[in-house]
This record gives sequence, C-alpha cells and structure tokens, in this order.
Amino acid sequence: MPLFICPTPIGNLKDITLRVLETLKSVDYIVAEDTRVTKNLLNKYEIKTPLKSFHSYSNRHVLDSIIEDLKKGLSIALVSDAGTPCISDPGYELVKRCVEEGIHFEVLPGPNAVLPALILSGFPPDRFFFYGFLKRTGGKIKKTFEYFKDFEYPVIFYESPYRLLKVLSIMNEVFDANRHVAVVREISKIHESVVRGTVQEVLDYFTKNPPKGEIVIVLGGNEMKI
Repeated sequence: MPLFICPTPIGNLKDITLRVLETLKSVDYIVAEDTRVTKNLLNKYEIKTPLKSFHSYSNRHVLDSIIEDLKKGLSIALVSDAGTPCISDPGYELVKRCVEEGIHFEVLPGPNAVLPALILSGFPPDRFFFYGFLKRTGGKIKKTFEYFKDFEYPVIFYESPYRLLKVLSIMNEVFDANRHVAVVREISKIHESVVRGTVQEVLDYFTKNPPKGEIVIVLGGNEMKI
C-alpha cells in the first residue's frame, strides 16, 4: 500500500477535501508533525485512526520504522500541522526515503498558503518564486534579498509575526523606494487581511499596527506595482 500525502486546512477546518477525509479514515495510521494539532482535526470529523509523531527532531529510527511499515504493506497518511506536507516541512525526509527505496506514494491536492497569498497580493501570478522561511540572522536575510534585487517575478516568503518588522526593515535597506510588497495574514481565517504598498509604506503600517497570526510575504518583481 502507498504513502498518502494529505494536505490539511491552514485555518478554516471546512477546507479539508472529501478525498483527504476518506483517506485519513481508511489508512492504518497517520504520521503527524504534531499529534496534538492533528488530533483536533480528527476529533472534528470523528476519525479514530491511530497517530504517530514525526517531526524535525525525530531520530532516524522513527523514519526507519515508517519505511518498514510501508514495505510490509501498511497504508499510511502523512499530514503536517497545516497545509501541504513537505513544503517547508519535515515530511520531505519521508518522501525522500520513499523515492530512494522505490516506495510508491500519492499526493492528494488541497490547502496551501502559497497560491492564495500570491493571488491576494495583486501581483501577476503567472510566474513566481517560492522561497519559504528566511534564514534567522540579519546578514543572511540581507544576502537573500540582494539576490532578488533585480528579480522580475513575485517572491513568496513564510514569516513569523515576531520577525516581520525586522524583515521589512532589511527589505527597506536593500530594495529601491518603489519596490512593492504585500503582507498576507491569517489566510482563510476570520481575521484574514492583506496590506499592500511600497516596502516603506508596509513597514510604516506594521510599525503602528503590530502584526499577529500566520504571515506570508509576497515581494513584487523589480518593476511590479499594486
């Protein structure tokens, strides 16, 4: 039996697909990044399937045991805390091992933060670059932004609300005064919002209105305006 990659809601629990629900009910067990988070989702839909924890701090024995179960014919679902597994997520290590071991896996379509953020940004969505989470140090963040200084397409970053002002300040140092950016918050949740403008304008806004919730930053291309 294959491994099933199952996207889960990023905010609104109603966004889960019927196919994912059917899969979560039918597999032998579910591999979850944080079993406490996943348990809330399972309880919502009265799913009793057993859970196994697998995260960035899991040792190799956990990964090996999952691979062995797949080889024995068990059916397993992989979920992340929110969104599509493997995207800025430790689940990639399991998929990588499946490829190396020749184990079949299926990817089910479903929720993610990248495409909604891109469309909400107002930038042309036909071509874009997804970067994921930025490095932790200011120097490495600055180096990343310098790489995209002349980039002509939108670039998407995941970020913490606690670092947003720092990140926007570094953006303001690196990019021209007319470089535009959109900060998308709480996608699919009650307080979803988008702040668009030049980097300076968006920085000024969040300096006066401290950010909260899940953040996606969409940096416009070097000639894009919204």
